[in-house]
This record gives sequence, C-alpha cells and structure tokens, in this order.
Amino acid sequence: MKAKRSIKSGKPVSGNKEWAPYRESCLVGCSHDCKYCYAKAMAVHYKRTSPQNWKNEKLRPNTLQKVFHKRGGRIFFPSSHDITPAHLSECITFLKNILTPGNEVLIVSKPHLDCIKAICDEFSGYKDKILFRFTIGSSNSNTLKFWEPNAPDFQERLESLQYAFQQGYKTSVSCEPMLDNNMRDLIRQTAPFITDSIWLGKMNKPLYRLRLNGKNDPITIAKALELSQKQPDEFIWGLYFRYKANPKMKWKDNIKKIVGLEVATEPGLDK
Repeated sequence: MKAKRSIKSGKPVSGNKEWAPYRESCLVGCSHDCKYCYAKAMAVHYKRTSPQNWKNEKLRPNTLQKVFHKRGGRIFFPSSHDITPAHLSECITFLKNILTPGNEVLIVSKPHLDCIKAICDEFSGYKDKILFRFTIGSSNSNTLKFWEPNAPDFQERLESLQYAFQQGYKTSVSCEPMLDNNMRDLIRQTAPFITDSIWLGKMNKPLYRLRLNGKNDPITIAKALELSQKQPDEFIWGLYFRYKANPKMKWKDNIKKIVGLEVATEPGLDK
C-alpha cells in the first residue's frame, strides 16, 4: 500500500515527526551515550562532534534566553539529548520557557526517577500541557545496559512511569527501538500506567549508525545482527495481530511499511 504524501514536503512523515511538528533541545551531546543513537550519528556525520566527545554534555550557547511564542502544535523536548541529573536545572528552565506561553510539550526520556519527580513537582500546574513518553526498549536491564550503557535500568524507568501516572500526568511509552523479542512482558508491565499510547518500532539502520557512533566492535555488531534475526517480518506480523485491536498501540513507520499500514502525513497525530 502506498504511503500518503505530505502536501508540504511531498514525503511521508517518519521518525520523530510522527510525534510532534516541533522539536527543541537545550544541550549538545548526551551522557547516556546509547550505541544506536540517531542524534549522535547525525552530529558525527555532519562533523558537529566526535564519537568520543558526544557523551560530554554542554549547554547550547544562549539557549536559556530563547523566547517562545504559542505554537500550533505540540513541541517534542528534548529531541537530540536526554534529561540527565547533571543538567536537570537547565532542562527545567528551558521547559518553563516553552510552557509559559501555553505550548503543549511531549517530554521524551529514558527517565531518571529523580529528574521525573523534579519535573512533575515543578510543573504540577501544567499537567494538561504535558505528555510524558518514556523510552523503554526492553524489560531486561542487562539488555538495556548493553545498548544504553549510561541510561537508567528497567526498574527505574518503570518507577518513573508509575510516578508520573500517579501524579496525574498523561503518560506513554516508546519501545523504539525494540531491543529484544519479548515485547509481551514489557507491555504487560507498563500498560497499567499508560494513559495515552505505546509505540513499537525497529532499530533503524543499525550497522550504519553503530559505525558512525564508534560502536562497531565485533561484539556489538554480532548483537545487532542477532537482534535483526530475532525480529523478522513474521515476528512483526505476530505483534501486529496480537495488539492491533488495542487502541493505545501505535506503530512506527518501519513497522507500518511491513504490515501495509499507511504512513502518517502530518505530525502530532497522537495528540
């Protein structure tokens, strides 16, 4: 089935554009240093950083002075780094600048519990403007540790999701990339604390990104190939048939193409 085309660009909407029409970040680099990171690969490709320096987070010059106006769609923050303890205060200041004019924000993170508690407490008056989307690609902490070496383990991410949910915030989960073939367990554990959606997606261009990110050692390459073998089209079809009746289940473009669903043409459709 042909993907619909965007009137503006003439191309199908994919990647994080499926989530929101606007993207903002306040740091350069990310201390989580995930092996497959798309933002790191882009920065290395365009020679804005090196694979070795990416993990050294830096505040973007003058970014906290940026003035925001009300926009006609949700803002994805942060789009090219994460919210980490070392720069939590700066991220909160930046978020406040975004929210004050009345903007809606999609906060995407591999969450540190202390950071999520601080954000929830700080922005309790903006609950109707905030949707959390926590990236959890596996319920196995060892798997998370391999692919996302400096990010929180599964239990901390689950507790972060539970906390935001209990505080009355809108919550969702992104299982992109899926880091194993046990999504059933992950969905079972997270679903009770999700108000909005669960996104499933495969790892995009793994060997290309691993090479750019300086993570193309034999063990990592072997793990990437093993992951690909665990997620053939038959596996994707199985997920689709199991969960297609669940209204909270959302499929990233790389899964839609396999099962013949139309790719979205406008961002922010899960608003």
